Amino acid sequence: MNISLPEGLTAETKTLSGWGRTNPVTSQVVQPSSVEQLQELIRGAPPKSLIARGLGRSYGDAAQLKDGTVIKLPAFDRIELDPSSGTVTAGAGVSLDQILRVIVPAGFFLPVTPGTRNVTVGGAIAADVHGKNHHVDGSFGNHVQRLLLVDGNGELRELTPSGRGNFDEAEFFWATVGGMGLTGVIVEATFSLIPITSSLISVDTTRYRDLDSLMEAMVEADSKYRYSVAWVDSLDPKGRGVLTCGDHATAEALPKDKQADPLYYDPKALASAPPFLPGGLLNKLTVRAFNEAWYRKAPKHRVGELQEIAPFFHPLDGVQDWNRIYGPAGFLQYQFAVPDEAAHMVPRTLEALRKVGAPSFLTVLKRFGPSNPAPLSFPIPGWTLAADVPAAVPGLLEVLDQLDEEVAAAGGRLYLAKDSRQSSEMFKRSYTRFADWQDCHKKLNPREAHFSGIRQRCMKPD
Repeated sequence: MNISLPEGLTAETKTLSGWGRTNPVTSQVVQPSSVEQLQELIRGAPPKSLIARGLGRSYGDAAQLKDGTVIKLPAFDRIELDPSSGTVTAGAGVSLDQILRVIVPAGFFLPVTPGTRNVTVGGAIAADVHGKNHHVDGSFGNHVQRLLLVDGNGELRELTPSGRGNFDEAEFFWATVGGMGLTGVIVEATFSLIPITSSLISVDTTRYRDLDSLMEAMVEADSKYRYSVAWVDSLDPKGRGVLTCGDHATAEALPKDKQADPLYYDPKALASAPPFLPGGLLNKLTVRAFNEAWYRKAPKHRVGELQEIAPFFHPLDGVQDWNRIYGPAGFLQYQFAVPDEAAHMVPRTLEALRKVGAPSFLTVLKRFGPSNPAPLSFPIPGWTLAADVPAAVPGLLEVLDQLDEEVAAAGGRLYLAKDSRQSSEMFKRSYTRFADWQDCHKKLNPREAHFSGIRQRCMKPD
């Protein structure tokens, strides 16, 4: 559905997919150069014709729209650090990578970072991303102090979490956090930062021979560490794994050779995946070999190792286009959150993926703390497991459908930014405050101008 464009705005036809490289669609891509041009575009758009897109790191169809118009915002590139208040104001098109290059040398770090720094500010808010510190600091939306949104009527709104006494404004803010771009287009945000005195992380690493001991250690780590994450060997019946915990190292704790420039920061991509890889490259044999090497490489127990920000927080960013390793069929990431009392869903899911023959070398387990007020925010207190699996595995979708049922029955949910296949019924069962979000959506986007694959597939139009 091509739409008439404001004067001076041009469109380019592109084939787009999520990071999982499944379900590609054709869209026209536009890049407004100003808020006014963006407002004009939205005001003239018919229903179900627009969606905003950052750097394309949502794994499924959240930031694509078949035969529609996709809005990218590289021109919204403001970065203004306020050291006195410990905040940064950034345009929605700015990546976390760009922000880190400004704030780390100045003695600050992101309040929350996902597993890649190649995410825009707008995308981080729309998906309400989480990181290794959710049990301490919550998700990204917890730290946003204000945001600017062009809603579905083309109106520019300044929103804050408290609403400054205005109930609707607060509700609109939290509907936008985690709202997957469906309340409008975020154009700017101000959020708080973590003060640091060095760019290094003090890391403790421990290997565990089985999943029960690993999960027990993770619960204990909640009160001891700001950051914690576990890698799990998905093919090992015992669920062996490696727990990595850490916090920002102080400048005083650095070795002398690091103290001269304790805030040095210069991440680099180390390699690039080939443009084409055979679909059978990842199988049980190759993944088992990788998992064995990864487990043996980790120390049985090491304390206080100093690691740079990039390898600790964003290890996969060291390989450009790593999503190509799954071959032309692409991959799915299955990520769910369940409460503590449903911890059994972790071994249950790993067992189900082993039985169907879905090899995963990227299997990550984390802890979640309290939720925030956003109706569509993913985290709930308890556990989250994420497993990347090749999309072409026979019988995989049927197994995931069954796991969906068990996750929902256990009080859990799937992550919208990673999902590419859950049903509308699953979504509405697990996101129990969807009706609250819909009420705000009807006011912010009454013409349903902002739409997407995920809206059509699992939310369905009002």
